[in-house]
Amino acid sequence: MDKRQPPRRVPPRAIATIGALILAIGGGTVWLALNSRTPTPAPIPTSANSMQAVPVQDTADIYWLQDRDNKFELVARPVTLDKAASKNPSAILEQAFIRLLAGPSDTNDRVSTSIPKGTKLRSVTVQNDGVSVDLSQEFMSGGGSASMTGRLGQVIYTATSLNPNAKVFISVDGKRLETLGGEGLVLEQPLTRQGFQKDFPL
Repeated sequence: MDKRQPPRRVPPRAIATIGALILAIGGGTVWLALNSRTPTPAPIPTSANSMQAVPVQDTADIYWLQDRDNKFELVARPVTLDKAASKNPSAILEQAFIRLLAGPSDTNDRVSTSIPKGTKLRSVTVQNDGVSVDLSQEFMSGGGSASMTGRLGQVIYTATSLNPNAKVFISVDGKRLETLGGEGLVLEQPLTRQGFQKDFPL
């Protein structure tokens, strides 16, 4: 005689409870996995990429000299750009330098320039390795070391107004500058804002 007991049936209510627990645990695991992911930071553009990917803009900064407590400082002033230049880094800087070389137009602004009158922009080009600025021979004329230092700072800071970390190469009549002025400021190119602050304090 077979004395085996018939298999016990699991009540439907118990099955429903177990199923709900499984769903709750599984859902919680998925929620934790999704919310514990570390967000991927946005890539930081390199100086070269940032120079070539300048956003459309209506203004650019040029740099003048201002006397504060008997000491000159470089100060930025925005200039309005022509719409045709607003998408091209080289064209933006070309317009900025044309305004810079024309000298201050607002006599109430109390700024000045040490760039000699008559200095012309021969070319300015933004490339992956930096900004190349070629000026006319007038850039070399007149003034002592303070004047030479001031004009050098104006050119470096205006050239790097789109990217403060960019390198600057300065030429006069197509020839790379090695010294500036009769007192001979020695220029180790490329030039940067950081190097100017260190080697040529105003």
